[in-house]
Amino acid sequence: MKEKLPHVVIIGAGFGGLHATQRLAGKPVRVTLIDKRNYHLFQPLLYQVATAGISPHEIAYPVRAIFQRQENFSFLMSRVQGVDLERKQVLTEEGQVPYDYLILAAGASVNFFGNASLEQNALPLKDVSDAVTVRNHVLRMFERASLEPDLEKRQAFLTFVTVGGGPTGVESAGALSELIRLVLRKDYHDINVESVRVILLEAAGNILTGFPKELQDSAQRALERKEVEVRLNAKVANYDGQTLTFDTGEVIPTCTVLWSAGVQAASLMGKLGLERAHAGRIKILPTLQVPGQPDVYVIGDAAYLEEDGKPLPMVAPVATQQGKHAAINILAQIGGKPLKPFRYNNLGMMATIGRNAAVAVTLGMQFRGFLAWGVWLVIHLVGLIGFRNRLIVLINWTWDYLFYDRAVRLISRE
Repeated sequence: MKEKLPHVVIIGAGFGGLHATQRLAGKPVRVTLIDKRNYHLFQPLLYQVATAGISPHEIAYPVRAIFQRQENFSFLMSRVQGVDLERKQVLTEEGQVPYDYLILAAGASVNFFGNASLEQNALPLKDVSDAVTVRNHVLRMFERASLEPDLEKRQAFLTFVTVGGGPTGVESAGALSELIRLVLRKDYHDINVESVRVILLEAAGNILTGFPKELQDSAQRALERKEVEVRLNAKVANYDGQTLTFDTGEVIPTCTVLWSAGVQAASLMGKLGLERAHAGRIKILPTLQVPGQPDVYVIGDAAYLEEDGKPLPMVAPVATQQGKHAAINILAQIGGKPLKPFRYNNLGMMATIGRNAAVAVTLGMQFRGFLAWGVWLVIHLVGLIGFRNRLIVLINWTWDYLFYDRAVRLISRE
């Protein structure tokens, strides 16, 4: 009897896939969630893993544990290689998975904009392994600097560049500066932290594009108070692992470049033969369906949908709302009811710059400083899955705040 129910296959256990699966709980469908990893990752806090604030397992939660009480749910840990749209089958490394309805929530990958030198040498921040790599690298730079007698080489070890002035870049630069100036200065007595440089580069004329100008300026001032060098209209041309070169020819000797300047739809989207738009995103209808493929829905970072003449941003709230909406439309489709167009309910934007400093805009109101920072902490804490994770992160944040310490200053195997 169960096998006769409509089969909904969801690709991707990110925010969109997670909420689509939850919305289908208890409904007369079978749900199969496919992901190459066996966990859901709370990506907004990846930078805190990279800057030794929390451990990877505190922002990740096993998919099977999340849905262990959902009887119509099954999980397949496998890499998706493609989709046969004619035969309605998902092609995975473990074999073919037939579907009646498909939700593509494959997310995004790092976009180096075709720059091979950056792709080879810069450090992205998109997954747990990336965050651990960044943490190990930063700590190794201090270890190497502590042993290096040559002042020029030593300075290159102690120059940390973040490319990209969006929320991820701003939060990473602020957290990195605080790690260095509040914590590592106590560990490395032979290093003068005043010589350490943390640089944030943005190709545009302002950071935090999309935020009101007042909050952009406030965030930049907060970064500068934390001794982050903010450089606007700064376009990177090349990075060979030792020297970063601007399009103007200017160079900065550095052994560390963190890349947060762009994302694009997951590579799977390019294998489906569907019409794509900017950043490789699939063009979809307002109902979240693919034109000509009424049984296929695309949500989150992989989907291109415009509202008021602008594409929806590649952020978690969009994916979350679209995941729920896609599930609702599939249930309506099964029941022969009309489908509803998606409309994004924008509750606002926020970014933290570190201790006691953040900017936020919601419901037409602007917040900055300690109040915005407190709201940011609460929202991100609530967003974590599992009481244990929330408790441990809260303890780590409290310890860091009271004692100017970071809990995970470990150089581990990647």
